[in-house]
Amino acid sequence: MNNTQEVSPAKALAMIKKGALLVDVRQPREVAKKSFDVSEVMLIPVGELKKRFQEIPLDRKVIIACHIGNRGLMATRFLMNQGYSKAVNMQQGIVRWEKEGLPVKRDQKQNNGSWLMQMLKKIRS
Repeated sequence: MNNTQEVSPAKALAMIKKGALLVDVRQPREVAKKSFDVSEVMLIPVGELKKRFQEIPLDRKVIIACHIGNRGLMATRFLMNQGYSKAVNMQQGIVRWEKEGLPVKRDQKQNNGSWLMQMLKKIRS
């Protein structure tokens, strides 16, 4: 099955607003740095997908997203082979999502160096 459907980030956002579920298949450390700022996101790293895909509802439209689209494409193909006919891949992942000016959440600790303050608090407490 090679007819994987792809959608632009803008189309993905419109689908999410209509009830589609965004499934982010990036690693937790990537998601911690920068994540999709939408109402509902399911995080399942691509390496865990074979074990955890049943967590994804079969009856909903599902948008698979990663960093630039490669893992998302693999994950979308896998899900389609498992019977997820409504699964689509987001083109060029969070890179294009951000380029198009769509909402992203960033790790605040990374930007201002306050991780040092966090460590000091942990040591003191």
